[in-house]
Amino acid sequence: MTFRYDIHIIGGGLAGSEAAWQLAEAGLKVRLSEMRGSGDTTPAHQTDGLAELVCSNSFRSDDAENNAVGLIHQEMRALGSLILREGDRHRVPAGSALAVDRDGFSEGVTAALAGHPNITIVRERVDALPEGPAIIATGPLTAPGLADAVAQATGRDSLAFFDAIAPIVHYDTIDMDVAWRAARWGKGGDDYINCPMDKEQYLAFHAALIAGEKTEYREWENVPYFEGCMPIEVMAERGVDTLRYGPMKPVGLDDPRTGRWPYAVVQLRQDNASGTLWNMVGFQTKLRHAEQVRIFRTIPGLERAEFARLGGLHRNTFLRSPALLDPELRLKSRANIRFAGQITGCEGYVESAAIGLLAGRFAAAELLGRPLAPPPPETALGALLHHITGAAVAETYQPMNVNFGLFPPIAGRTKKADRKKLYTDRARVALAEWLRPHPPGPAPAPARADNSPAVAASA
Repeated sequence: MTFRYDIHIIGGGLAGSEAAWQLAEAGLKVRLSEMRGSGDTTPAHQTDGLAELVCSNSFRSDDAENNAVGLIHQEMRALGSLILREGDRHRVPAGSALAVDRDGFSEGVTAALAGHPNITIVRERVDALPEGPAIIATGPLTAPGLADAVAQATGRDSLAFFDAIAPIVHYDTIDMDVAWRAARWGKGGDDYINCPMDKEQYLAFHAALIAGEKTEYREWENVPYFEGCMPIEVMAERGVDTLRYGPMKPVGLDDPRTGRWPYAVVQLRQDNASGTLWNMVGFQTKLRHAEQVRIFRTIPGLERAEFARLGGLHRNTFLRSPALLDPELRLKSRANIRFAGQITGCEGYVESAAIGLLAGRFAAAELLGRPLAPPPPETALGALLHHITGAAVAETYQPMNVNFGLFPPIAGRTKKADRKKLYTDRARVALAEWLRPHPPGPAPAPARADNSPAVAASA
């Protein structure tokens, strides 16, 4: 068949599906390429359905008053999200979480996109970057040919094959009466938070790491370890003192309460510009999530820690987006190309779809000649976008779920119990202000002259 389209979307996962919907609803013609169904697949997928959920069936909390994930759900619904519409239609009982019938959900998304007059779904593998307007939404398992094309366009050092994630802790849940701020040997000021352990605490912690329940590698994740990102429990298995000579070494760190070096130290490093999130240095792990919470809360100073992200090891291809993408998700070196979804360095179903929604809206605004400013960082969408495109240190950029640590801090002193509600109330006001000049809903179709810039394609 031969057809004309305004923009090419590569990848029919959550991000690509949402981006296609947003563009089509704006009256633009979309070519949506998905390699599953063409004879190609990925090691993680089981079907050729669009927006297939490859892991859990949960979109996590739907509480928009006290949870950043629930808030981003609410914002996406306000912007006409297809993913949230079908999630709501295929909801299954899960308390305050939004969980879905995974097959019904994927079938609903596929049917909606296939039935839209402005969308043409093409089952094909794409190995080169398009010359015209395009959104790349191929996820963390991007096919090798396209991954190589992206690497060539961005520089190979800018496409990360990341296989280690350490937990991230909310600063206001760290007990600073136990922990203290300092850098080793006093070099660098007070750049690290240090949690001290005596010998008895360390030996108990070491034993818990070895005994803790671990997740198993799936075949497509089973890659060799690198020494620089060894799971902490694997290091522990090498000997009782291995951690004390590695990420938990106490040398050069005087505990102000004793004036001496502790037996071992867990260090946390600031992870965002506002200092609300702190990374546990060297604590990449394959412990199960519940085990991580249980064991890491035995660390002095972290007894009441709340985690913005828990650790893991897996194959994950993503861009160093803060260095490569502009605030509208365009590739700085090739402005016709936008990226969306997990390949940009966001984690989670909802976050991937949210960035697909924004990429679709930015592209539609550009093609229709109606500039669209990024959502304000006080919103969940804006906070997540700012993490992806505006992180202060691109070299240490890591994938992240949406969480309140990404938001600008609430001004003034507030009670911890009130803080989450303050974040969500502020976000709703900010979203309403952002929407006022460009409310959601179908836009008039763009007028076309005989010399239309739309691309003609055969499939």
